[in-house]
Amino acid sequence: MLTVEALSSAYGRISVLHDVNLQVEAGEIVALVGSNGAGKTTLLRTLSGVQPARSGRILFEGRPIERMEPHRRVACGISQSPEGRQVFGPLSVEDNLKLGAFRRSGGPMREALEKVYALFPVLEEKRAIPAMSLSGGQQQMLAIGRALMAAPKLLLLDEPSLGLAPLLVDQILAAVVSLKEQGITVLLVEQNASAALAIADRGYVLETGRVVIEGTGAALLEDPKVRAAYLGF
Repeated sequence: MLTVEALSSAYGRISVLHDVNLQVEAGEIVALVGSNGAGKTTLLRTLSGVQPARSGRILFEGRPIERMEPHRRVACGISQSPEGRQVFGPLSVEDNLKLGAFRRSGGPMREALEKVYALFPVLEEKRAIPAMSLSGGQQQMLAIGRALMAAPKLLLLDEPSLGLAPLLVDQILAAVVSLKEQGITVLLVEQNASAALAIADRGYVLETGRVVIEGTGAALLEDPKVRAAYLGF
């Protein structure tokens, strides 16, 4: 589904990504792990088109998209839930979700809302209240739900468990597994490397903007270098 070839990106003169290569097959959960500042968020931003690519190729379903505008990538089937639980605080939960359907190309909006509410029932319970009134975990669910409203084929998730209590982390990652079962492909950036690799089909380790290790989720969990650097044992 997604092929990244020798992708580089920079903020001004500061290079962040260096010849990144990775592959995401349809129906997979692929985890991207690494330390803070490794370039994980920049990679997702480059894939979604918010951050420009300096060089390299991004192929989505065989089509080059590295020069495509972000809204056109959404229409093609790529949607991102950004880091930091970014919601529109004064708007209601349901209005936040509806904003995610602005570029929606498939199915009625009500059907999309029902799918999000089935995934995160608490959002339906609180659908009429301002998003700013939600807890941190509920705001994260809302951010993911808003991304799902665009009916993506590929969902880019950036640090969905950041700052959440362990029970909420389990709920969020269980939802990611459920999305895979529904046929949605997921590229997951997650600071909780062990939890991410435990649900991932495959994973990549990013260091200073370069892919240094790749393999199945199970293999990376057992890799001594990964265990020492990112898993704490």
